[in-house]
Amino acid sequence: MISKEQFDFEVENIIKNAIREDVGDGDHSSLACIPATAKGRAKLLVKDKGIIAGVEFAKKVFRFVDGDMKVETLIEDGAEVDHGDIVFYVEGSSQSILKAERLVLNAMQRMSAIATKTKSFVTLLKGTDTKILDTRKTTPGLRALEKWAVKIGGGENHRFALYDMIMLKDNHIDFAGGIANAIHKTNAYLKQTERDLKIIVEARNLEEVRKILASEGVYRILLDNFDYDQTREAVKLIGDQCLTESSGNINEKTLRKYAECGVDYISSGALTHSVYNMDLSLKAV
Repeated sequence: MISKEQFDFEVENIIKNAIREDVGDGDHSSLACIPATAKGRAKLLVKDKGIIAGVEFAKKVFRFVDGDMKVETLIEDGAEVDHGDIVFYVEGSSQSILKAERLVLNAMQRMSAIATKTKSFVTLLKGTDTKILDTRKTTPGLRALEKWAVKIGGGENHRFALYDMIMLKDNHIDFAGGIANAIHKTNAYLKQTERDLKIIVEARNLEEVRKILASEGVYRILLDNFDYDQTREAVKLIGDQCLTESSGNINEKTLRKYAECGVDYISSGALTHSVYNMDLSLKAV
């Protein structure tokens, strides 16, 4: 996984780029009709139901836009919210509040939707030892926020990007000339470059599971699009040799059934690519 420093760097870049994109050479709507000396106060109002996420991110945005703005937090990240709840108040320069408004809302609406969906998956897994993982199927440029939201919802992050974990999928295996070659070359590469990266290998069937188990250095086997019977057989075959992960055809109806097959992890791109934004608004008070 990436370091806290790298993660903070990614978040900072998201803020910088989003403000550049949205504000450009100035918020001329505000500059035209609101005096630079005007002070204001606004509330983050919930108009939906779910898990709130992005409060700490909003604070970072406000600090970036104007270090003199003050935030009074009433509800923390990860809490359940309902229609009419007020998450926080922000006060300071009216121009600054308006400059930060859209980025705060866009981010929090999406983060809250992801946290809410993740929490629903976590709830479905209660009573099992299986943990839910996100994927790299994220919105370009917003990965750090979306993976942050998964954590807020109680899920776990898979690799952040291509550089913090080795994941040998079907195309890697086919291009490398088979599973044994792919794993052997990967272990040699890690030794040569002195990189300490975990190796995950995707299996498309039970025969590939056996081939993976015949090699060394594999941290986790990804059982891709296995049915329930195949998954149970694979888990039994793998035993304690490495961890197991199910992916493909994961939804609210299949999630727990895969967990009951005994896998350690289930990964789902739906956590980040199939959500409806939570309805939030920032209102002057």
